[in-house]
Amino acid sequence: MNGAFVMELRQIRYFIEAAAREHITQASEALHVAQSAISRQISLLEDELGVALFSRKGRNIQLTQAGKIFLEHAERGLIEFDKAQQKIKEYLNPDTGLIRLGISTSLSVHTLPIVLQNFHSTHPGIDFQLHQGTVPYLIRLIEQGSIDLAFASPVPKHHEVVRSSILYTERMVLLMPKQHEKAGHGSIQLSQLKKERFITFRSKLSLQELFRDACRQAGFTPNIVFEGEDMDTIKSLVSSNFGIALMPENAAAYNLPETIAAVPLSAPKITRSVGVIRPRDRDLAPSEQLFSLFIDEFYDRLHRFGQ
Repeated sequence: MNGAFVMELRQIRYFIEAAAREHITQASEALHVAQSAISRQISLLEDELGVALFSRKGRNIQLTQAGKIFLEHAERGLIEFDKAQQKIKEYLNPDTGLIRLGISTSLSVHTLPIVLQNFHSTHPGIDFQLHQGTVPYLIRLIEQGSIDLAFASPVPKHHEVVRSSILYTERMVLLMPKQHEKAGHGSIQLSQLKKERFITFRSKLSLQELFRDACRQAGFTPNIVFEGEDMDTIKSLVSSNFGIALMPENAAAYNLPETIAAVPLSAPKITRSVGVIRPRDRDLAPSEQLFSLFIDEFYDRLHRFGQ
């Protein structure tokens, strides 16, 4: 039975590689396996399934509709099998493993490099694989089993797929050139800036929604002259007097050009939550549990020492 199981797994690996490259020769080179062996295993797989997975076009191959359906599930199954092997190794030795960590787009976790460095110094056998995207995208990756944990903002509440914990809350501040007439005069009400040109994050990111909501509270529709997702680009545009921007306080403080002033908002006061999301329907592996506990303790120390 073990031999049959190994053969079946090999068939699936060969099939996925061939599907990705649409060429048996290229698949054989990538896998360092003879073309005849790949063709033979795929034929056996097709015989067992009772359906053609590929259509042949000269030297190229192309997935049939049945092949596309099988590929979707085969890839997911292979991910789960590889993860199962990894998790067994971790249970045998919790100080080894790979943590797939997500970071939501536009989230500048200024302490994250310190967290990873400190954790790695005490657990050198545990590696990280980082993924970045919107919070809905990261939730889909967690649901698929592609990642295990993610730093997220905003932190979703009462979600059926993930459970959440808030690490900290940060204020939003205004970035404007220091020569701006309203810079250097303490806090500002957003309603005072209704005639300004605004630089903001792109529309699918939560920070623009937060910004637009703040403008609604202040009673105006903002004149947005640029939408982006890179914080350094936004800072550079503010520095060149292209417009002003609303940005999370921690992100604003990191690598802030000397030509820019970070000005607090007196009204409306806007904050956003930053936290960690974890799968709701499965337990974390030992290495992931170690890191999850480390994160909680790290930020708890930051709060207690007022940093």
